[in-house]
Amino acid sequence: MASAKKMGRPTDNPKTLEVKARVDEETYNILTDYCERKNINRAQGVRDAVHKLKDDK
Repeated sequence: MASAKKMGRPTDNPKTLEVKARVDEETYNILTDYCERKNINRAQGVRDAVHKLKDDK
């Protein structure tokens, strides 16, 4: 029995790459506090931080 591929939510900007990093407790707390204030998940918080690096040129 062949199973059909599950269809996720359609998007114009699929997230196909994964970044993994080890951080210290202070960095983790900064990220967590930011995400709680903005009501976003940590992955989006990291994406926001990377975009701020780009804007800092």
